[in-house]
Amino acid sequence: MPTATSTDSAADSIPSQAFEVRRFDAPVGAEIVGLDISKPIDAVDFARIHRAHLDHHVVVFRDQNVSPEAQIEFSRRFGPLEIHVLHQFHLKNHPEILIVSNIKENDEPIGLGDAGVYWHSDISYKPKPSLGSLLHAQELPAEGGDTLFADQHLAWEALSPKLQQKVLHLKAEHSYLAKYEDLRAKNPWRPKLSQAQIDQVAPAVQPVVRTHPETGRKALFVSEHFTTRIVGLPQDESDALLGELFAHSVKSEFVYRHAWKPHDLVFWDNRSLMHLAAGTADNIRRKLYRTTVIGDTPR
Repeated sequence: MPTATSTDSAADSIPSQAFEVRRFDAPVGAEIVGLDISKPIDAVDFARIHRAHLDHHVVVFRDQNVSPEAQIEFSRRFGPLEIHVLHQFHLKNHPEILIVSNIKENDEPIGLGDAGVYWHSDISYKPKPSLGSLLHAQELPAEGGDTLFADQHLAWEALSPKLQQKVLHLKAEHSYLAKYEDLRAKNPWRPKLSQAQIDQVAPAVQPVVRTHPETGRKALFVSEHFTTRIVGLPQDESDALLGELFAHSVKSEFVYRHAWKPHDLVFWDNRSLMHLAAGTADNIRRKLYRTTVIGDTPR
């Protein structure tokens, strides 16, 4: 369980912040109102935040007009941070932050403009996928730009017992490269990967059903973006089964649609959820900063 990093004596001197956790009227998600993540957070308050994240899987911290340094420091409370393979879109002097943006300067993209166009769980293509991701709104479009989150615990629980039994012990391959060239064909500005970058994202094999390391709940763990095949099945059978799981896992009864507000910081659990970017028109500016917490080996 993540813990506060302050010493006990220092923690005793940190004043508690008065904040509320308000569950959304949705299958998943809650907002946290009244907290300032740039201020010191004592152990009791941090435990409430951590509990809300486990209970609701995606939490929205409202009105976080904070610096990149504050976002990084807060994110590190939950664990070490991932350095994304696309170094071209790191925030200058802050490699822990991936810029998610459709903005171009001097005809060059400043960030990853097509992030999240397929349902996925972040970094599932590495042996230790992400625990969670934190996305901070910097510049929001006047229309569009929503993000959808699908609860994979609910998806698992809604499977028929027969299908649960069929997939429970299966494994699947995840690859960052699965749709990379398709995306480059649509968006030529997406950088061609160097061999060094390709070497960083060798395919990983993950359980089709993972057990959350902190809550013990089972969740589906396959995605249309990164999952390429079920290990040990003929390709046609693998494709058919994955297609069935993909369609099931994002049914509307599992989904929360987040409409962004200025300075929202959204923290989602990649062990519990998949997410999807609803899209923004190319001529409407959008910019967000993402930090990603490294998780553990899925079981």
